[in-house]
Amino acid sequence: MASAVMTIPDEVISELKRFSWVNWSEAAREGLAAQAERLNRWREVEKIVAKSHLTQEQADKMSDELNWSLAKRYKELLKRK
Repeated sequence: MASAVMTIPDEVISELKRFSWVNWSEAAREGLAAQAERLNRWREVEKIVAKSHLTQEQADKMSDELNWSLAKRYKELLKRK
């Protein structure tokens, strides 16, 4: 396993020290792994979008229609409760 060195501001270190039971190395590893996964998913989205022939106007229209559809669905769900 590789090692990394980070510079952390003193005020952040002060806050971290308040939670001495937390394994901050493990928390940092998990945070970095989660961020890497998000970036990998974004890379996949970029690959798909790069092949798209939609104009920005068409994409905006589809987005608006989807938002309205979801709003309508959730409004109906809230009425049922």
